[in-house]
Amino acid sequence: MTKTTKNIAIIGGGIGGLCLAQGLRKAGLDVTVYERDRTPADRLQGYRVHIDPHGARALHDCLPEHLWRAFLDTTGQGGQDFGFLTERLDLLALIETHHAPDPADDHHSVSRITLRQVLLSGLEDVVRFGKTYERYERLPGGRVRLFFADGTSETADVVVAADGGNSRVRRQYLPHAERVDTGITTVAGKFPLTAETRKLLAPRLVEGPNNVIPPRGVGLFCAPHDLRDLVVAEGGIGATEQEGALMDNTGGYILWAVGAAAGRFPGDISEMSGGQLKDTVARMIRTWHPDLRRMIDMSHPDTVSLLPIRTSIPIDPWPATNITLLGDAIHSMTPMRGIGANTALRDACLLRSALTEALTAGSDPVQAIAGYEAQMREYGFAAVRDSLRSAEQFIGDSRVTRMGFKTFLRLVQRVPSLKARVFS
Repeated sequence: MTKTTKNIAIIGGGIGGLCLAQGLRKAGLDVTVYERDRTPADRLQGYRVHIDPHGARALHDCLPEHLWRAFLDTTGQGGQDFGFLTERLDLLALIETHHAPDPADDHHSVSRITLRQVLLSGLEDVVRFGKTYERYERLPGGRVRLFFADGTSETADVVVAADGGNSRVRRQYLPHAERVDTGITTVAGKFPLTAETRKLLAPRLVEGPNNVIPPRGVGLFCAPHDLRDLVVAEGGIGATEQEGALMDNTGGYILWAVGAAAGRFPGDISEMSGGQLKDTVARMIRTWHPDLRRMIDMSHPDTVSLLPIRTSIPIDPWPATNITLLGDAIHSMTPMRGIGANTALRDACLLRSALTEALTAGSDPVQAIAGYEAQMREYGFAAVRDSLRSAEQFIGDSRVTRMGFKTFLRLVQRVPSLKARVFS
């Protein structure tokens, strides 16, 4: 079998686009990533990301062995059991998640900064920075010409839109595919984890991720990113030259996020500083358990930011062409289930397999893309719907619905067979 030489252009160098580039490069295919950032450090994000077994398997399959090991060596430690708690820290249910024998089938906590470093490694001749995509046009024979804001253009045989929720490729290619505001707003921050601060919180808050469910209207999620055993070489993967508490990439912390319907926050919240956001959240939870209030109060204001929650609207199938999409560019979802990045990684791995098989065999890549899109639409839009449902449940504006959910969780905790059936 011989490889068919075709150039694959990826628009956007986020998690999904870079994972796809690593996989295609590993397979010996011709790939170029066009990224609008001027440098790798232009748009760093300072929070952790949860990698589930779908995401871990994708990273394992797409990355060369040494980068897979680098990923594993820089992940956070700690438990994976997921707790549902009241605002008084009473346990409603604890969902046990045991470590898998194979790390590629396990859950991981990783810094977004570190994951980006891993995914960019070895792609110096693949990623072109400072290339802001504007539009495309089809050429005779089927190739695609890409136009960039700097006045340059490039041609490609296959184009992959990995340019996020505000995708310009999607806007031109599938103009009816909408992304809308959910009406939910979250404020997130980082509580520093040190030998001393660990003693200030209830053990459950440090041991694993939790959803805190008060009577109605507000929700809190928190998850530890524990780096006690991490040793980072100067200038190596895991290190960062960025200053400030938000971009500190070597200290452990608990990520927390408080969410509510936008109307529950002050009207000027989008103009608030980190300190003002923190004070706003502190007032919203002033009657909650002291440990939860302490977690907010002791977070550095520089780590606190506003995160409006948006979601895509699932659409009907479209005819496959040599232009396709992955990740937030097609199925942007709320962060409430922690599956957005993992779904993008799953896309990247599936598309990598489809294109590699087709181009290695000399067959039509459009047929491969059609197969990829059929699967991607099914699990991707299912994730969108599940994520939106979780977001609505997270803020729980109906007291009756919230009470019913708590009753259900207590029942699940008391009946192991039911817990196994519901959360398997």
